[in-house]
Amino acid sequence: MTSLLFDPFDTPLQILDTSIPLDAYCKIDLSDTNPDLKDVNIALPEACAQYVEAVLQRNQARIAYGGYLEKRNLYAAGRFSDGPQRNIHLGMDFWCNEGTAVIVPLDGVLHSFKNNSDTGNYGPTIILQHRVNGDTFFTLYGHLSLASLEGLTPGKLFRKGEVLATLGATEINVNYAPHLHFQVIKDMQGFSGDYPGVCSEAELESFKRNCPDPNQILCL
Repeated sequence: MTSLLFDPFDTPLQILDTSIPLDAYCKIDLSDTNPDLKDVNIALPEACAQYVEAVLQRNQARIAYGGYLEKRNLYAAGRFSDGPQRNIHLGMDFWCNEGTAVIVPLDGVLHSFKNNSDTGNYGPTIILQHRVNGDTFFTLYGHLSLASLEGLTPGKLFRKGEVLATLGATEINVNYAPHLHFQVIKDMQGFSGDYPGVCSEAELESFKRNCPDPNQILCL
């Protein structure tokens, strides 16, 4: 596991609507090795949403999470057309209802934001900058609602526990079933309002070093 610049956290942090308890979260496997997905075209948002709902019902849960470094067929429908096949997920996903509030897990300031509306991207996206024990890193929140970008200015302070945004609908978040993409980034490498959330196998080691496991912060 690639480590953060600082010591990992040891207390669970909520990143979605705080009225939803952590015991209402369950893990989900969207990897290409999951036999339950053998006959499911997971790249179709309707099929993906139906599978997520089945997992939630089976676990009597409200939020399904996971996905860091998963190799997925979710991107097999031509979402990415530039270069080698990009199918390894660099963040952590939280699958739940459109409109769910996104909560700031740590104090931070607004680095950048953008509606990344091109195929395969995040749709509305917010990136925060954090400083912990003298080290700087960034967190990315993708697949948000358009309203989440209103009134934002770089440098705006967000405190831990504040509502940052709400989740967008499928037609807003570039044809994905509603969910939050949460990613930790050590170095933005010149990006603003966007950063790759999926990579190819050839790029994996480089991206893994720059994008450590988000669960080192969330501790779910």
